[in-house]
Amino acid sequence: MPRGPAKGTLAETTLMTSPHVVASQPQASFNSNFAQGGSFIQLQGVRKAYSEQLVVMDGMNLDMRADDRLVIIGPSGSGKSSLLRVLMGLESIQGGSIQFQGKPYIDGSRKHGKPLDVTLHKQIGMVFQHYTLFPHLSVLGNLILAPVKVHGLSKAEATEKARAYLARLGLESKLHAYPSQLSGGQKQRVAIARALMLEPRLMLFDEVTSALDPEMVIEVQNVMMQLAEQKMAMIIVTHDMHFARHIATRVVFCANGKVVEQGHPEQIFTQPREARTREFLEKVVHFE
Repeated sequence: MPRGPAKGTLAETTLMTSPHVVASQPQASFNSNFAQGGSFIQLQGVRKAYSEQLVVMDGMNLDMRADDRLVIIGPSGSGKSSLLRVLMGLESIQGGSIQFQGKPYIDGSRKHGKPLDVTLHKQIGMVFQHYTLFPHLSVLGNLILAPVKVHGLSKAEATEKARAYLARLGLESKLHAYPSQLSGGQKQRVAIARALMLEPRLMLFDEVTSALDPEMVIEVQNVMMQLAEQKMAMIIVTHDMHFARHIATRVVFCANGKVVEQGHPEQIFTQPREARTREFLEKVVHFE
């Protein structure tokens, strides 16, 4: 049976040196300053298929406000991770369009030229399930690589910025450590810090705790909750329903490449309107 691309690929690792998957300067709030009343992200009829038999986004429609923290849930193969990969520019689409901050971002109908707005692309950061840290670089080296090489920041400026982020994430003592010397939770927090070094407007998290031991999960989830408190716009794919319920402003349930239902976490987890949503949740949570 045809499959989509494996996660944690070399392409993802290579992308971490680009401005797209890294981003944000220490500040009190990560609010994008985009008009709160309009759509921050808008998907219209987006289609993504790996083959005729494997359609992962089937005319998907979705709106996100700048003050939203969307959590995407659903069974395997429902298009959750594909949605993040498309937004990150890792995957192309075969139809539909995506707007970001009220501007055209990705056009699935374009056959020539760039189908993606590079300027907007740089304003999105992503953290993967697998840490994708460069093993031959220290924590500091991983954090300053893209700001120095891609954005032209001086090494001193980038180092100061990296120290500030590591301090915020409780990793200041790991500045000169190498990935092999870190726990899984510490690696993922470093990956988040690196994804904040170039100031994204939107952060994407793709099952970032699924490979961690239970104690380490809490470390990473606490960091994500801190970002939520600082109004960082986020789209999160997770199988942890308890965490989804607590961090989300809106939960989106996907199945068969479509958005089946969306709403406030309490409504989705206690009184889902759609039979398919209830069927899924009955397998993973207990209704109150």
